[in-house]
Amino acid sequence: MMEMTAKSKKVLHAQVEALSRKVEHFNKTELESLILMFNSLMAEQFSRGRPANGLKRGKFRGLLQGTFEMTNAVMMDGVFRSFDKDGHGVIILEEWIRGLAVFLRGTLDEKIRHTFRVYDLNNDKFISKDEIFHMLKHSFIKWPSEEDPDEGIKDVVEITMKKMDLDHDGMLSFDDFQKSVLDENLFLQAFGPCLPDNTIIAKFEQLAFKEPEQ
Repeated sequence: MMEMTAKSKKVLHAQVEALSRKVEHFNKTELESLILMFNSLMAEQFSRGRPANGLKRGKFRGLLQGTFEMTNAVMMDGVFRSFDKDGHGVIILEEWIRGLAVFLRGTLDEKIRHTFRVYDLNNDKFISKDEIFHMLKHSFIKWPSEEDPDEGIKDVVEITMKKMDLDHDGMLSFDDFQKSVLDENLFLQAFGPCLPDNTIIAKFEQLAFKEPEQ
């Protein structure tokens, strides 16, 4: 790794100080490591002729696949959308830090908000039956013996809606989703995996927060 200039160190220090006042779950040393990782990803993106003011979908998706072992395209798009809070199509530094804070160390409430945003495919503040069907169809393994796997998925959608649609309006609001998860935590990732498990988190943190070689 190239040695940082005095100016770069000053910028990094300012970024750490600013983010430490905005984002919970990381100490200043960890924030510094995550900022440097973001800068490295941005440099790789730029070197391949894709300049932007933040991480693009493809670069972020590569991270989700290679580092967090995600394979479901629908879930990866949803995680990108959850990180990209302003909806500008790229993940800027603060969104990167805020997103990882929830992804790695979020409270249950923060994780509920993250997963709801992932599952709300059209960003209309509700999760519809069609959205649930679409997500489950991309999550289920199709067995050759199944004549019509879609029918089985439709049955699962109906059963799930009966359990989670608390106000019986035919769709899941955030309130429906939150209350259902608080009552039964297994509903948190009911429609597809969009959070890393503890083993993957530990591997990432070991890599991201390791002491630099002297």
